[in-house]
Amino acid sequence: MTPGKRFSFVPRFGRLATGIGLSLSLLAGSLAAPQVAWAEGRIRIAEQFGIVYLLLNVVRDQQLIEKHGKAAGLDIEVDWQQLSGGSAVNDALLSGAIDVAGAGIGPLLTVWDRTHGRQNVKGVASLGNFPYYLLSNNPSVKTIADFTEKDRIAVPAVGVSVQSRFLQYAAARQWGDDQYARLDKFTLALPHPDATAALKAGGTELTGHFSNPPFQNQALESPAVHVVLDTYELLGPNSPTVLYATGKFREENPKTYKAFVAALSEAADFAQRDKAAAADTYIRVTGAKISREALLKIIDNERFEFSVTPTNTYPLAEFLHRVGAIEHKPTSWQDYFFEDAAIGQGS
Repeated sequence: MTPGKRFSFVPRFGRLATGIGLSLSLLAGSLAAPQVAWAEGRIRIAEQFGIVYLLLNVVRDQQLIEKHGKAAGLDIEVDWQQLSGGSAVNDALLSGAIDVAGAGIGPLLTVWDRTHGRQNVKGVASLGNFPYYLLSNNPSVKTIADFTEKDRIAVPAVGVSVQSRFLQYAAARQWGDDQYARLDKFTLALPHPDATAALKAGGTELTGHFSNPPFQNQALESPAVHVVLDTYELLGPNSPTVLYATGKFREENPKTYKAFVAALSEAADFAQRDKAAAADTYIRVTGAKISREALLKIIDNERFEFSVTPTNTYPLAEFLHRVGAIEHKPTSWQDYFFEDAAIGQGS
């Protein structure tokens, strides 16, 4: 742990979000919650589990927010929290418990839509481009069409997580837009570490897990586990995990916000340029039980790109509006990301 920084683990509220109705009711309730105002010089960041949050590990390890804050004449206090699931992250953001949320593009689109004209939540930056795998230990499940009532698929948050949204996108492609939620009844909320352990162990109703790296790679070490769906084959290379904040925080804390984005950009350059050093950082900061060799094997390939520029997010946004999952229709990625030259030209 870096001296002077506070890190807290928040209970896994994602377990509670066992249905889309509950998730949205919590979100709706949060819309009316008062926003806590903080003076410049403090930022509270929520991340989740996996290599997809590696840029935040680099930012924390190298104290990059503090570095860029000092360059602007500002001392910044950074508070790190860890949650599981987009529902929990969105609730924390809208209740004023955090300032920056780390979650999938699915939860961002949900909260952007729900706060349109209110808190005006938008994306801050991407955390990179990574393939996500839908896995199964059921030998009968070769495609999503093979899941039955006897199967359960673990996702971070039912209905709203990016994994849930990817599953809905795939279902719509398989059976038509009116059947996009066909597989939702088979999903349950479980953090990636727990779902990985259950899938590898077998012997339970959990036969599927829509995962992310490194958990998907660790699960595939079991000969009983195989890939059912690859999101790069579904959508092409894309940015599944992003950071987002309220318009209020950005407007009231311009120096802090700018220092945060500059820190992210520096971290992305560092991780993309030296993946070996990035792997060391991930293991050191998270304490993950994975060997350096195994981690490098995962991230040092052309399918992984550490970048703050959002890539290929709009197809999912357009789909969610088309099927009625979000009310407001974005015309481009720029509708749900803050304008910022530092993150470049996205899609």
